[in-house]
Amino acid sequence: MKGTSIKTSSTKTSSLLKKYTMTIALVVVFVFFTLLTRGRLLYPQNISNLLLQNSYVLVMACGMLLCILTGGNVDLSVGSVLCLVAAIAAQLMSKLNMNPILTIVICLLISAAIGAWQGFWIGNIHIPPFIATLAGMFLFRGLGRVLLDSKTVNIQDKTFLNIFTSYIQVPAIDKDVYWSAFIVGIIVAVAIVVFTTFSRANKARKGYELTPASIAYGQIAAIDVLIIAYCWELAHYKGIPVMLLWILLVVLLYTFITSKTAFGRYFYAVGGNEKATKLSGIDTRKVYFAAYCSMSILAGFSGLLMAARIGSVSGDTGLSYEMDAIGACFIGGASAYGGTGTVPGIVVGAILLGVINQGMSIYGLDNNWQYVIKGIVLLIAVVFDVVSNHKTGKA
Repeated sequence: MKGTSIKTSSTKTSSLLKKYTMTIALVVVFVFFTLLTRGRLLYPQNISNLLLQNSYVLVMACGMLLCILTGGNVDLSVGSVLCLVAAIAAQLMSKLNMNPILTIVICLLISAAIGAWQGFWIGNIHIPPFIATLAGMFLFRGLGRVLLDSKTVNIQDKTFLNIFTSYIQVPAIDKDVYWSAFIVGIIVAVAIVVFTTFSRANKARKGYELTPASIAYGQIAAIDVLIIAYCWELAHYKGIPVMLLWILLVVLLYTFITSKTAFGRYFYAVGGNEKATKLSGIDTRKVYFAAYCSMSILAGFSGLLMAARIGSVSGDTGLSYEMDAIGACFIGGASAYGGTGTVPGIVVGAILLGVINQGMSIYGLDNNWQYVIKGIVLLIAVVFDVVSNHKTGKA
């Protein structure tokens, strides 16, 4: 009996370590680069920029997750779509003086049309996603460069820039320190505790199995500490960036879709067993169509974010961004075989990549070696997924 108890405890510990491997890795990497940069990584400006500089990764990784869930498929065209949509936005505002709100709407509609185009070939005509999106990568990058006439176009519309790059400040509270950011952090932390408490009580009434309270509230405590610490750093820079709110909106929306809706579970079902999914009455064509249409919309939205943050668009905007989005998903726990992955996981993956990028940049590491290290991190993440899930192909 005692041996069984020890074995069960060991299994639970192993399961927890496996579940939170990348979170632990993120903490280790963050501490490592903090020491390597002699604390410069913790400067308020660097902490604020950590998410902003990787906004496109966080946003596009949410859409890339849906593609990967369908069977390890990816969208190679997202960097090119980002470039094309950003180019369209820049030209509409610089040459036609178009209203920035109307420009944003038009760009998102164009993104949806591109997604429908890709989704049609993949979902209805059954063109392999790799081939269809590879063609899109060349096609949309070329169109973007033609539209820009191989020039760099600056964006000077203040309204457009403020929609994505301004900071939320409260004059009555914010002086030398932007206390409103810290107050918001405390409110969010308290709200998470309250929501968790009510959620657990509701599940207990319905008879659901609950995670031990010590583990559940330990996680919440860790998350709350991070939120408050992050907002403390924001309070000592410029306050809460609007771009952060856009990122949170996308992350929360896709978290809800993938975990709380029946349609969101279809993506997991297709990746788990597409034939069984078809036999259960689910139209897999619509699932593929939705995945790639969603991905293109987020790529277009990322194009608007990047255009506003940088203030200009060139033919190389978004170059290799698809690799960062794919890398964030695999590092964050999405399976290379599909059917497994969560939005919180890919957020951890994206932040881990962001910490590595920023840490290496602050340290002054040669750009070529930065690629080497990111490649090694991605390989380790995929190998861990394959080995831990016994997918090595051994008998």
